[in-house]
Amino acid sequence: MASLSKIPTLCSNFILPLRPLVCSTLSNVRHYTLPSRNRHPVALYNDLKDKVALVTGIGQAQQTVDPSQWGNGAAAAKLLANNGVKVFGCDLHLKDAERTKQRILEDNQDAIVEVWEADVTKSHDVSAVVQRVLDKFSRIDILVNNVGMSRPGGPADMSVDAFRSQLEVNLTSTFLCCHEVLPIMEKQRAGAITVTSSIAGLGYIGKMHIGYSTTKAALLNFAKCTAVQYAPKGIRINAVIPGLIRTPLVERLAKEYQAGNYEKLVKRRDEGVPLGRQGTAMEVANATLFLVSDAASYITGTSLTVDGGVTAVVSNKG
Repeated sequence: MASLSKIPTLCSNFILPLRPLVCSTLSNVRHYTLPSRNRHPVALYNDLKDKVALVTGIGQAQQTVDPSQWGNGAAAAKLLANNGVKVFGCDLHLKDAERTKQRILEDNQDAIVEVWEADVTKSHDVSAVVQRVLDKFSRIDILVNNVGMSRPGGPADMSVDAFRSQLEVNLTSTFLCCHEVLPIMEKQRAGAITVTSSIAGLGYIGKMHIGYSTTKAALLNFAKCTAVQYAPKGIRINAVIPGLIRTPLVERLAKEYQAGNYEKLVKRRDEGVPLGRQGTAMEVANATLFLVSDAASYITGTSLTVDGGVTAVVSNKG
């Protein structure tokens, strides 16, 4: 049996890129980069206009190295708003939520975006947010479950509190939001929900983040089981599985793993992807946009992986 050190590092947002073992497999792959004049092509879905979306984790922290980056929740809110969706976003930090709103309005003055401060691991906060959406827009057509956190460690060395906190943020938050929103969608006889998982939820990723991996895997089954239950009621539920994505989180990771060397970390992460680069939050948001639109009307209980081919790599070295 191969030692763990030789297993390819299938990375998620918080992990260092694929090790040289896998990179050697990619040496003959022709890399693709986005066209410079149109880095974020966005599909437009006419059916989304005037729908109402609740997006959790909409906050956009201030970046110093690369302020052009978007977080996954912020990007989803932006693309929804650009499709005419009335967006209500919540975040643990109101300042970060307001920053996202400002960025969206700077790009699209006609966008309808409301934000609120909430801790979606608390049932009373979730109930309050949902009620505010109803008070403002009278319905909820789309729910984007996006909050998440990660802490390093395995079952023996991770503290119980660290494990529980990841259960609360990554998994319980989705349960609480669905608990409140599903009855509303059931009355409407329509609705679309996405959960944000990770390739870390598909298996061992080369570093032990047992709380993150476990909860991201659980989200996939949560989406499948709930989708089956609510399919007859006109509600679709799917998961988005991001791989290595160049979000504002990378700046923090550079401080933690590369002594603040942002460009070095970006280069290493880029080299670990068959397409030769990390994805963008807008590309993840495009997957979310598709899944909540009528273009995906026959898609439910499944997942869409957005990882540039990372999970398609199988090393022949043992």
